[in-house]
Amino acid sequence: MYYHMIAFLAGFLLDLLIGDPHWLYHPVRLIGNLIAAIDHKMLDVSGIRNEKKEWRAGIWLVVIVLSATGLVSICLLLGGYVLNPVAGCILESIMTYQILATKCLKVESMKVYERLKAEDLDGARKAVAMIVGRDTQNLNEAGVAKAAVETVAENTSDGVIAPMIYLAIGGPVLGFLYKAVNTMDSMVGYKNDCYLNFGRTAAKLDDVVNYIPARISAALMIAAAYLPGKQFSGKDALRIFKRDRYNHASPNSAQTEAACAGALNLRLAGDASYFGKIVKKPYIGDDIRPVEAEDIARVNVLLYRSAVIGECLCLLILMGITLFI
Repeated sequence: MYYHMIAFLAGFLLDLLIGDPHWLYHPVRLIGNLIAAIDHKMLDVSGIRNEKKEWRAGIWLVVIVLSATGLVSICLLLGGYVLNPVAGCILESIMTYQILATKCLKVESMKVYERLKAEDLDGARKAVAMIVGRDTQNLNEAGVAKAAVETVAENTSDGVIAPMIYLAIGGPVLGFLYKAVNTMDSMVGYKNDCYLNFGRTAAKLDDVVNYIPARISAALMIAAAYLPGKQFSGKDALRIFKRDRYNHASPNSAQTEAACAGALNLRLAGDASYFGKIVKKPYIGDDIRPVEAEDIARVNVLLYRSAVIGECLCLLILMGITLFI
């Protein structure tokens, strides 16, 4: 347990210091390559479609990806600790670092901020297209800023707090299993003609594994908004969270978005274009003021505050468990 706590903290600190540099090959890419290969092999949309066949293929996708991810993670971690406890702890720290995305989320969203501040709208659209799934080519400055704020708010859970919780519970093995589910959902969990049946199991599983973490993430973001500083409103974060946390097709996505919208006194969400089609969405938050570039910097402060609070709470719980074992 002591080695696990050391690795849990070290991995978090490495994430804050290093992030995900583009030159460093990320293991999640291997998971993505496996998903793409299975997708190409099992899903055939060229002929007559068979809903049950596609649904069963989607179940096999989940089984194969999770089995492969879990097996590789277990073998690596056990191999490290069998070799030497210190080597195992170092390896666990590196694996923990690779699962978290705090600095990466900040770096990529701040690229949008920098382009907006430089009055380079085309550059800002391209930068935000790297971190969102919607169409960005026709967004104005406020639309680009809003898209960046929303993705940081949502990924505070998906990219930071949720994997942190699973890391605390089950180390890198459970952490990588979570990332595998998350990656499957992001690649095949679309409600379109191609993936509606094939990606259904992955999407539903993603909803399940994120259900509790999304709510914990929102609570941490509300707590972060209550910390000293005039740029956030903890009271409004809690109010909008209570009111708008289900204003989304997903049971989880609006949890942190609602807390963020209240904390920043913004109106987020609303209709958006995906693959050339307008998708109707309810608004989250009150239309008190327009979204601006500075809100991207502000939401990253919320992100870091939430991450630090979450890390500290997880460590305190792990320490408490250790004392009673």
